[in-house]
Amino acid sequence: MSDEQFSPEETSTDSAAAAELWSSLRQRGLDILQMIKEDEASAREKWAEQAGPVVFRDSDDTVTSASPAQREPASVSDDLDEADSAPTQESDIADDAGLPEDAEAYADEVQAPEGQEPDAVTGETWDDESPVDEGADNAAQFKDWDEPDDTLEELSPEPAPAVELGAWDFLDDFTRRLEAEKAAIQAAAVTVPPEPEFPWTEEVTPAQDDAEELVAEDEPEPAQDEEAEEPSDETDFEDTSETPLPAESDTVAQDAQIVLVEEISSDTAEATSDGEPQPEADIQDQTEPAEQAQPEANPVAESATDEEVVAPEDLPLPENRYSDRELSWLAFNNRVLDLARDKQRIPLLERAKFLAIFSSNLDEFFMVRVAGLKRRIDAGMAQPGTSGLLPRELHEVMLSTARDLVAEQSRVFVEEVQPELAEKGILVVRWPDLTEAEKVRLDELFNDRIFPILTPLAVDPSHPFPYISGLSLNLAVQLRNPASDTPLFARIKVPNVLPRFLEISASRFVPLEDVISNHLDTIFTGMEILHSTTFRVTRNEDVEVEEDDAENILFALEKELLRRKVGRSPVRLEVQEGIDPELLTTLAEELDISTSEIFHIRGPLDLTGLFSIADVDREDLKYPSFLPKTNPQLSEVETSRPADMFAALKQRDVLLHHPYDSFATSVQRFIEQAAADQQVLAIKLTLYRTSGDSPIVDALIEAARAGKQVLALVEIKARFDESANIAWARKLEKAGVHVVYGLVGLKTHCKLAMVIRDEGDSLRRYCHIGTGNYNPKTARQYEDMGLLTSNPVITEDVARLFNHLSGLTAQSKYARLLVSPFGIRNGLIEQIEHEIELQKSGTPGRIRFKVNSIVDEATMDALYRASQAGVKVDLWVRGICALRGGVPGLSENIRVRSILGRFLEHSRLFWFDNAGSPIVGIGSADLMHRNLDRRVEVVVRLSNEAHIAQVGSLFDMAFDEATASWWMTEDGWVQKTTAEDGTALTDLQEHLIHLMGTRRPIAI
Repeated sequence: MSDEQFSPEETSTDSAAAAELWSSLRQRGLDILQMIKEDEASAREKWAEQAGPVVFRDSDDTVTSASPAQREPASVSDDLDEADSAPTQESDIADDAGLPEDAEAYADEVQAPEGQEPDAVTGETWDDESPVDEGADNAAQFKDWDEPDDTLEELSPEPAPAVELGAWDFLDDFTRRLEAEKAAIQAAAVTVPPEPEFPWTEEVTPAQDDAEELVAEDEPEPAQDEEAEEPSDETDFEDTSETPLPAESDTVAQDAQIVLVEEISSDTAEATSDGEPQPEADIQDQTEPAEQAQPEANPVAESATDEEVVAPEDLPLPENRYSDRELSWLAFNNRVLDLARDKQRIPLLERAKFLAIFSSNLDEFFMVRVAGLKRRIDAGMAQPGTSGLLPRELHEVMLSTARDLVAEQSRVFVEEVQPELAEKGILVVRWPDLTEAEKVRLDELFNDRIFPILTPLAVDPSHPFPYISGLSLNLAVQLRNPASDTPLFARIKVPNVLPRFLEISASRFVPLEDVISNHLDTIFTGMEILHSTTFRVTRNEDVEVEEDDAENILFALEKELLRRKVGRSPVRLEVQEGIDPELLTTLAEELDISTSEIFHIRGPLDLTGLFSIADVDREDLKYPSFLPKTNPQLSEVETSRPADMFAALKQRDVLLHHPYDSFATSVQRFIEQAAADQQVLAIKLTLYRTSGDSPIVDALIEAARAGKQVLALVEIKARFDESANIAWARKLEKAGVHVVYGLVGLKTHCKLAMVIRDEGDSLRRYCHIGTGNYNPKTARQYEDMGLLTSNPVITEDVARLFNHLSGLTAQSKYARLLVSPFGIRNGLIEQIEHEIELQKSGTPGRIRFKVNSIVDEATMDALYRASQAGVKVDLWVRGICALRGGVPGLSENIRVRSILGRFLEHSRLFWFDNAGSPIVGIGSADLMHRNLDRRVEVVVRLSNEAHIAQVGSLFDMAFDEATASWWMTEDGWVQKTTAEDGTALTDLQEHLIHLMGTRRPIAI
């Protein structure tokens, strides 16, 4: 750390005295650090003689005292207890889509707006705080530190050995003395300029700094900004398994240095000419109305221009600045419907598939979002949301909007897609349209394959109305007993073990319910059939687990999954258009559902069945075939042999872009090679969702059987994948894998894999940090990014994070990672404020985000203030966007685009121009309350210039006006898919398929 960082500005009335005072203070801190490093035992004795009892802060903010020998290790459970005691949050739609096949690609990720205020202690930033090189100079290791936490006990490791207690005793008393020095400086009226805070200290290993660019036609040149060299020491690895690994060296002394330097630096930054500290960014309490708690931006420097610029924090933000998240999601599903309507760009069978995706999305929306809103209404909650709508008002608007969308979906199928399919020889016919020969074949099929598995349920005094399971397709039948002339009601569940549409001949289909309804006389022999119709019920399918009271979360979740099968209240009833009024009344009364929740459907119910029709072998009616390629930096020149992942990653970091880069030959190969490599000692991996026949899980099992230490952090609370993940957890445990279920009160959503390898003279860590799940199936459908690296700074961060997740350490800050809860929001807002400062100083600021959803009020308000200050903001949002772009006076500098296509745009990217030296991160977090407050998420900073250029090129293409996309306007979304002359605009994904396919391998 340079002396200039501790020197006051020459604006004091007594600058010489102030400078002398600061020099003395700095020297005292360095002396204490030397005492800790050289001889902790003698330092403890000297300190005890000089200081007596140590003053420290308890978790409840009460101040007590004790001698160094009496002090107990600090508790690390406060943050978790606070999170666990939060009110139960309303349910959200499954992240990463827990839906059938292609439907997964468009299931959105939404969560109730309630949240809780983050603890200031855990608000981490991207400042490089990990001990990265023991031999490096202090000035090189400890620079640009963030302000210290309010309490020190949250940072203490556990369990606390004697050497750590001594170090913390020094810090506690030094903090008290520092306050006295600070008061003296303030009395001298010294003005000290605040140091700019930059998350992610720029560090790169020499090998990675020399990484070659991707060789491709028309590929942009890499950014010209020079990257700072990163310490290359790779021997400082912590014990990550039961296999003995080299111990951490003097970690406590380094941690103590970190905190002491933070104390000095933060006090330097806080002192002002009038003796008042500079305000800190205030993270909004999510449980309060957004307008009552906005993030407070840091003061910014005066503009270098002659014009007076109003500070963004002084500009008022209107109360109606947010769109409603639920209505924004419905607007997203309307964009999916746009793809089904797009005859010019989308092949016919793909349009049918988008109709199925639309239905699957809407099902999940009702199961979770509408169900959660109904619970709030039933509970009497009348507090308006951030959009100003009361729950009942919002419910009515949601139902009305959804009803209009469903009507349009039915119209598109009946009037456009179905006739066009017929023209191409693919027919969806009803029973009256069948030939006699076809009816005979179906009679045989019914008797042999369908009738034996049907279970008709009658309703009479001895048979109550049956429970109708959610999303099941049913036949409601009105009967009459000829003998007694008694009207009767019966229900038949259409079996889901049979195809939704039966193929009676090549490319000729009939709905299964048509076959059943035309054989009712066989089912109800001797009864008179009056009327029959299909209906479908959607129920609340959310899972609620009281983790605080559950002794074992696995058993608690299994019990709750059993409850999902029965007793869930209905939220929607779908019936055929033209249903008999009396039959409809019976259904509504028995299901206790209101008229507004009944949807009359034109054409077949449940168009998710179109997935099977879209799979017809007609390549001329589908997207052109696509085969992912091996990333050139992982493939050897002129050979088809599998890449040596470890040899490649010793040379350079590799940025993967799926599905253009093959998942099988990169991430899957990385895990499989680690499992088979005898030099690999340990593997650690997070599993949020994976495929049914996961090669990743198989590799972990093989590694455990081979004697390797394997840790799998399985998130069994992944919505709609709970049962599958429980099965995976059981299977892994039986194979000897150490299975961990994450942190109580939080979902572990980050995508991390780490391999520890013995390479003779040292151990080396290799890591993968991604934006998508370890699911080979969805990796072919989802657009995601991932970083493969052996960078010791990043791998040290990942190792510490794994230890925190499995061992509940007090780790809260990382060198090159942002980690939620709370740290990602803080880090992003700090960078937004930095762009504002640059803009006001005359350097144009620019921010570019790519996310699935953005609803976090604190982040949106920071972006609004950036726009008001003149910063250019580009938001690439697939799904929900509660921010209103292009509003004069509020967001005229914010452009919002959405891109949908054959792949699900799923990666999360964050870009800050930073005066020409871009700060760029990729990660797993969307800008939503649940991701930022109630999940463990990770964003990693990229430092390789070629990688930064690749991300920059992606943003440039997405916001090019020649690229097909949807534009947010002040009045809503507008589709921009054709030029003025009627020609189709560039399809980004098809362009990337061509671009990425022309790259040439790089020699390893």
